[in-house]
Amino acid sequence: MVSEVKKISGRGIILIGDDIDTDRIIPARYLKAITFDGLGEGVFIDDRTALKGEHPFDQPQYQGANVLIVNRNFGCGSSREHAPQAIAKWGIQALIGESFAEIFFGNCVAMGIPCLTADTTTVKKLQELVAANPQAAVTVNLETLEAQINDYTAKVAMNEGTRSTFIAGTWDACGQLVAHADQVRATAAKLPYISWGKLAAS
Repeated sequence: MVSEVKKISGRGIILIGDDIDTDRIIPARYLKAITFDGLGEGVFIDDRTALKGEHPFDQPQYQGANVLIVNRNFGCGSSREHAPQAIAKWGIQALIGESFAEIFFGNCVAMGIPCLTADTTTVKKLQELVAANPQAAVTVNLETLEAQINDYTAKVAMNEGTRSTFIAGTWDACGQLVAHADQVRATAAKLPYISWGKLAAS
């Protein structure tokens, strides 16, 4: 199973504001869903309803965008996996921001969605470029740690441990287990407590 995430290309969408929490990303009433299917329709739903079509996730120029550019402390609040799931179901494949809440960041990594950081000036410049031309080509390169919008290139950051898991494809814990099923079985066979259930049943 190949799960490398090295480069994301597409178009950008901007969401301006600090401390956008997970309850705004996906309201608590959506947590009753058994699966994550359909969460994309509910992403930022309360903000979108209040803005009556003026929210970036409703504006026609951003439909089909896959790189979300945000500000500081994005994804703070409760530790709901539904938040990155909702963003992903809408179509986002990478995020760039000034900073991300730790649990939100971890949930994104577990889904294969890189969250890269940049300083305030760089983030503002990227947001301005996307706002001026929503159809501009956006590329996020994890190997070079660069974000490019047309001819503008900016340095972005990600801790090396996380970056290496994306590039190697080892971010996908479930995929790693499936890919190494034979080794898992071999290790399990050596564990004395694995056979306890069989002994109890006999």
